[in-house]
Amino acid sequence: MPESTPLQTLLDTLPQCGRVEWIGVRPARGQAMTPLQRVIVRPGSGLDGDRFKGRETSKRQVTLIQKEHLYAIASCLQRDAIEPAVFRRNIVVSGLNLQALKGKRFRIGSVVLEYTGLCHPCSKMESVLGPGGYNAMRGHGGITTRVIEGGELVLGDRVEVRPGDPTKAP
Repeated sequence: MPESTPLQTLLDTLPQCGRVEWIGVRPARGQAMTPLQRVIVRPGSGLDGDRFKGRETSKRQVTLIQKEHLYAIASCLQRDAIEPAVFRRNIVVSGLNLQALKGKRFRIGSVVLEYTGLCHPCSKMESVLGPGGYNAMRGHGGITTRVIEGGELVLGDRVEVRPGDPTKAP
């Protein structure tokens, strides 16, 4: 195994834990998000009740966004706040930089997810948020993940990279 570089050590050091602040599913295309207190998460199909019907190898089974970024987006649009459902992401977390999860597997309660990429805004954000909504979200759209181990996810669950958990995708 190659020796870790100082930069890799910095990238791998993530003692902070986040917290699930909001959970939602998209029942069907174009329908409003349904907020939930808890949800079952399954490999290959994401959150029960969500419209995601991808393959088991899909890189976009569950989407996450940072609560702190909701305030940044609202600020860019000269608003005090914007409800989480507007952004159409499955999970809102606080207290953890989601970008720091790049290349890692992480736990939310009993569920293990794998970071697969950035969740860029779509053109729908322009109509939902108003003029400039798409650009306000750029760089703040969250991440996409794949489910490695299913289980139940509950509001308030910890989000963490734990020692001993695989941190790199195979």
